[in-house]
Amino acid sequence: MKSPRRSADSVIPPALCVRNGFTILLIVCVVCGCSALPISRSPTAAGLKPADLVDLSSQGSAGAPPPILRELYLQGEQVRESQRPAVVPPKRTVLILSGGGSYGAYTAGVLCGWSETGTRPQFDVVTGVSTGALIAIFAFLGPQYDGELHRSYTTVSSKDIYRKKLLPCALFSDSLTDSQPLLQQIQSTVTPAVIDQIASAHSCGRRLYIGTTDLDGHRAVVWDLGAIASSGKPDRYELICKLLLASAAIPGFFPPVEIPVEIDGNWYVERHVDGGLTQPLFFRPPHFPVEQRQSSTMPELLFGSEEYIIVAGKLYADPQPVKPKIMQIIGDSLSTFLYAQNRDALVKLYMQSLLTGMQYNLAAMPGNFEGAKSAADFDRVAMNRMFEEGRRQSLTGTAWRHTPPGVEGGEEQRQRGGTSLTVVPRGAKTDENPNHLTPDHFNNGYPAQTTPFSPGHGQPLSPPEF
Repeated sequence: MKSPRRSADSVIPPALCVRNGFTILLIVCVVCGCSALPISRSPTAAGLKPADLVDLSSQGSAGAPPPILRELYLQGEQVRESQRPAVVPPKRTVLILSGGGSYGAYTAGVLCGWSETGTRPQFDVVTGVSTGALIAIFAFLGPQYDGELHRSYTTVSSKDIYRKKLLPCALFSDSLTDSQPLLQQIQSTVTPAVIDQIASAHSCGRRLYIGTTDLDGHRAVVWDLGAIASSGKPDRYELICKLLLASAAIPGFFPPVEIPVEIDGNWYVERHVDGGLTQPLFFRPPHFPVEQRQSSTMPELLFGSEEYIIVAGKLYADPQPVKPKIMQIIGDSLSTFLYAQNRDALVKLYMQSLLTGMQYNLAAMPGNFEGAKSAADFDRVAMNRMFEEGRRQSLTGTAWRHTPPGVEGGEEQRQRGGTSLTVVPRGAKTDENPNHLTPDHFNNGYPAQTTPFSPGHGQPLSPPEF
């Protein structure tokens, strides 16, 4: 039996269906956005620190895993010493700078304070991504540019870095902001005279590298700025400025930077964004003549040399309650991932230092320090505070640690065997409360006297002497 046909008047026009669908969707979004779920009381919201929450019943269990990173650290230092060549080569210095937006003020402060102590070396190699790429130029050229570093990271504000686009238009464009102000800042400081100085240092064997990400190729690209500066090409000044802008172009926030490239006689255009997207930190060895590289191992070239790494920001994100809204959950989750990616890169650099025999030096903002609200928050007061903290650390000799993330007290991954936890504050005194153990009572999750793989089978682990 045939179904009755609808009359022409009963047919709903497609345009009306689409319009009604969008209307319903808009109402649902508004209602959901305005009636967000209440935040359940989390330990973080209650002011408790996640690193202080411990399941005491699980820490000393026989099946608990060994303190892997601490054990690797102890074994690693032995590996480093085993690389010692018969003749120790001349010392070289490599500086590695991370990204971090406004947190670059801390990096600038460390460098300027280091200059004030009179012990800052002339770096053989400097590498940087994002804000680290912008700092790398002046770190490479030396303390005479500390004034420019101080000005760039203490006097600028957000309006000097970007202009916000109108929201409806921005949603259908390649970015939320216009980065023209940042390009103007770069062009005003990275002048032809500065680029000529980079070329001069390059001719003396020193090297300056920055990283970008090929947006379409999904790959990291390392640019030898000294080679570009020395090329003699008329567009070398413009190219270096564009590369610096690209290295700091946070995807979605800043627009991609177009870089023309010639491939086998044909011209194409690559789009490049923030170098930290694909490699938050990267190492490049000093320059050695070809014949020396071919006849020597890396330890024979680099043993005893120094690898300095400055992280623009903290090693671990600050705990904070996350509102039950999709954009904040996504944003905070992405931030957590990026912090973890940075720590992984730092561990890789540490492992690399063991194999080459280089000394590992790491500086990062203290966990209890109050910095800017976010990397995109170029608040002058906050930036001055971060700059002065980096400077203070250098002047007091407290900037550098020699261990990778995960080894120091409070950085371990403590396991849980259930949901009954207790608070173990760092530095709490056991004679006041025997249930509150200090970090000294544990070695990355094990009671000190029962660490199964510690030297002496029962003696607490201790770092080797340098």
